[in-house]
Amino acid sequence: MTYPHSALFTGRCVFCAGGQKTVENGGKLCYNVSAEMGAAVRRAEIGDHTGTGRGKDDTMYCTRKINDDYTWVGADCRRLAMFEGVYDVPQGISFNSYLLTDEKTVLFDTVDSAVRHTFRENLTHALAGRELDYVVVHHMEPDHAAELADLLRDYPRTQVLCSAMAKTMIGQFFGPELAGRITVIKEGETLSTGRHTLHFVAAPMVHWPEVMLTYDATDKLLLSADAFGCFGALNGALFADEVNFDRDYLDEARRYYTNIVGKYGPQVQAVLKKAETLDIQMLLPLHGFVWREELGYLLGKYDLWSRYEPEVRGVMIAYASVYGGTENAANVLACRLAEQGVQVKMFDVSVTPAPYVVSDAFKYSHLVFASATYNMGIFVTMENLLHDIAAHALADRRYALIENGTWSPASGKKMDALLSPLKGWSAVEPVLTVKSALRPDQAAQMQRLADAIAADVKAEQTEEDASGEGKHRYVCKVCGYVYEGDELPADYKCPLCGAGPEYFRQEA
Repeated sequence: MTYPHSALFTGRCVFCAGGQKTVENGGKLCYNVSAEMGAAVRRAEIGDHTGTGRGKDDTMYCTRKINDDYTWVGADCRRLAMFEGVYDVPQGISFNSYLLTDEKTVLFDTVDSAVRHTFRENLTHALAGRELDYVVVHHMEPDHAAELADLLRDYPRTQVLCSAMAKTMIGQFFGPELAGRITVIKEGETLSTGRHTLHFVAAPMVHWPEVMLTYDATDKLLLSADAFGCFGALNGALFADEVNFDRDYLDEARRYYTNIVGKYGPQVQAVLKKAETLDIQMLLPLHGFVWREELGYLLGKYDLWSRYEPEVRGVMIAYASVYGGTENAANVLACRLAEQGVQVKMFDVSVTPAPYVVSDAFKYSHLVFASATYNMGIFVTMENLLHDIAAHALADRRYALIENGTWSPASGKKMDALLSPLKGWSAVEPVLTVKSALRPDQAAQMQRLADAIAADVKAEQTEEDASGEGKHRYVCKVCGYVYEGDELPADYKCPLCGAGPEYFRQEA
């Protein structure tokens, strides 16, 4: 359906008083439409805006209630092959938007244009004929803000709440026409919607500079923008406890974090410290599942990832092989490590997209890079991977190298030149040099490399175990927060949900 207020319209606006207002500059949007006309436009849109021919009465709505006052009005998308043009999403992705219906109505973020029809249908249904009072823009990236201008056209009374930098970005994306509809809010400011009080929290560089979060002190929930998100469509579920998250989604949550937010570990740490001061019982991210149970589990993962602490004491081997010689050397090393009880994960970087390898580089404590020499340098897929790892600011890793070259092996020295300057990175010696193919007389060299890596992995594990000796784990039964110590204090309060010691169970 084409609207008279669309960018295709030129001339005088038929909705403005007496048709006297000129739509300037080739048809930029006019926002002087009356509330009555805006409602008429929405009614017309509901009739058939998806191309399905469905009428208002028989339309099925894909919304879900979060609690009495909050409704999810987002949408899944499984047609996008690449998210942001670089991250493949074979399981799809969700674009989350949330509506608060109180004395005032508040929409938290819009969606990507790929799912605009479902979103608008869901929003109209959830509003149930009410006006939309506010749109809170947490993050201006178009996968969350693409529908803002169209939404404001159809809801002429709606005011936008956002950070000062977000206001600037709105002008960059949509032009200056929306400026009069925007109220800039600062950290620490609040908004009462009736029963609910909203507190605004700055979260710069998680993962754009304009980002803010909203804490609802009434329902004790945090609308967390891109933080705590996950790749993958929701498939009808909304809450993380409705799926086997650890089995089916943890890897995608890590891949989402490490590739999109991973560079900004210190900024994420700053947000986590702010979260510690809030009584949070629910997390509402812009991608992925809503968390209402075991929040400590997810917050713990974010704490590890943002401090660049590995989840697993083990080895990730990434190799780039042309004719199989480098691949064989990597496989032999993996066998020698597994024989010593070391957990190993392997990737052929010419086959596996770099974002998957980057994600597991965050996961594992020790990394091995094996590359053929190519044009007197690093094989191109390996070189791209190492630059990607460096760009995501991964810190504090131990690494080992295997190089291959038929007449002049050079990849080892060049890989080391890229890795050694990274913060907290250090090499496990020796470097293994292969000339064309691994020879039987190199068995001892290979064993020395495997022994050195295995000993390093086990030494770190031993140190970790020793540091926790005599300590116990106490898990909050309300939110999942984990307390580690000799004994849970008698007056202890969970920093996430405020539960007392009677709500903690000791893990065996």
